[in-house]
Amino acid sequence: DAWKRNRKLVLDFYNQRRRQLATVQPNAAHLALARLEEKFHVQIITQNVDNLHERAGSTNILHLHGELTKARSSIDENLVYDIRYKDILPGDKCKKGAQLRPHIVWFGEAVPNIMVAGALTQKADILLVIGTSLVVYPAAGLMNYAPSSIPKYYIDPNAAKSVYINNLTVIKEKAGIGVPALVEKLLSV
Repeated sequence: DAWKRNRKLVLDFYNQRRRQLATVQPNAAHLALARLEEKFHVQIITQNVDNLHERAGSTNILHLHGELTKARSSIDENLVYDIRYKDILPGDKCKKGAQLRPHIVWFGEAVPNIMVAGALTQKADILLVIGTSLVVYPAAGLMNYAPSSIPKYYIDPNAAKSVYINNLTVIKEKAGIGVPALVEKLLSV
C-alpha cells in the first residue's frame, strides 16, 4: 500500500537500508555457517534480505523474502537487476519501461521461493533453525517439512517453548554464540 501511496518514501527507506548494509560485516554465525561447507553440503534458506551469508563465504543461499542489493521491475517480477549498494531513484526503469522497485517480498505478496524451500527442507540430513520466533508463516512451517528422523537444532535466545518436533535440540543462545559452538561440534564428528 505504501508503494502505491508514496513511492519516493518507500525507495528512500530501502535506499537507507542498502547504504547501511554496505557498512556492516558478517557476524560469527554467518562465518561459522560458511565453515560448515568444509565438511557438508550446506543449503541456507534465509528470511533475511541482506547479503551477509554470501559475504561470509556461503555458496548456496535461497532468499525467501528477496534481496536488498537487487531491484526488480514493478510490472514483471522476473526482471531482476543486481544493483549492489546503489540507490533506486524515482524514474529508474526496467527494460520494459516500468519503475524499478526493491527486490523484496512485501506483506501481502506471495513468497515465490517457499515451495523450493520446502523441497530442500524435505531432503535435509540435519536442520538448523536460527534466530526466528517461528511465528511468521509460511517460513515458520518449514521445520515441519524436515524428515522426523533427522537431528534438528533451534538456536535463539528466546526460543519458542511450545515447539514439539521430533529430534529437536533447543539452544537458547544468540546466533553469534550458539551457531559457532554447534558448528564446531558438527565439524568434529
